[in-house]
Amino acid sequence: MSATDATAEGRPYDLIATDLDGTLLRSDHTVSERTRRALAAATDAGAKHVVVTGRSAAWTKPTLDAIGYTGLAVCSQGGQLYDAGAHRQLTSITLDRKLAQIALSKIEAETGPLFLAVARDGLDGEVLTGPGYVVPGSGEDDTRGITDLAELWAEPVTRLFLQHPVLTDDELTHVVREIGAQLVDVVMAGPGFVEVLPVGLSKATGLALAASRLGVTRARTIAFGDMPNDLPMFRWAAHSVAMANAHPLLRPAADETTLGNDDDGVAVVLERLFPQA
Repeated sequence: MSATDATAEGRPYDLIATDLDGTLLRSDHTVSERTRRALAAATDAGAKHVVVTGRSAAWTKPTLDAIGYTGLAVCSQGGQLYDAGAHRQLTSITLDRKLAQIALSKIEAETGPLFLAVARDGLDGEVLTGPGYVVPGSGEDDTRGITDLAELWAEPVTRLFLQHPVLTDDELTHVVREIGAQLVDVVMAGPGFVEVLPVGLSKATGLALAASRLGVTRARTIAFGDMPNDLPMFRWAAHSVAMANAHPLLRPAADETTLGNDDDGVAVVLERLFPQA
């Protein structure tokens, strides 16, 4: 279906899926008034809006509260479904810690020691950071540093984060994918965020679950994103839109490219599809 096809009711899509950082949010972590108006026009026309983010539910909740979002949010790279209006985590898929440790041993045999962090499960799930790991753009309140790496594996986790002192994010992602295949999956979700996931988990699996709960099909979905972890979501949706600030791997996979997140790129597309009165 093209971006201009419409139903008998004149609504081109029933579901709008937006990534959060670098897509819906501006660099100051706010949503512009223009984007708010464009989303309101779409929802007034009967479309539903779902946030699809790599952030854990615990990291997503404060931002969604701040922007007044009350819908469903697919979090943790598809591993958690969070009801923002009810402040309730609906589903969760955790990482098999034994498989992750086996994969980690194989990877470090190739790369040398890595800097590690994990996201614990649940709405109160902490992000624990081992020695040397730096959470990009995060304040001290967002994480808890630990010295005993065994503590990383003491409770259920949704993801393992990796950093390397020399390899770039893209290079490290490639190594993890080559060596850890069959044991874990990996995505590059943003600068400094190389994330190890359960095999088969992606934003697409989480979005499919959210769409099912909302009674919407993939053929009626448009998706917006900016990073390689959005690729599965782009393949799942009927129409995909990359931001101008998107990672070079994402733009060729998109059906179209819009303006950047600081230039109301989401709004530009939605205003075309859902004209405001």
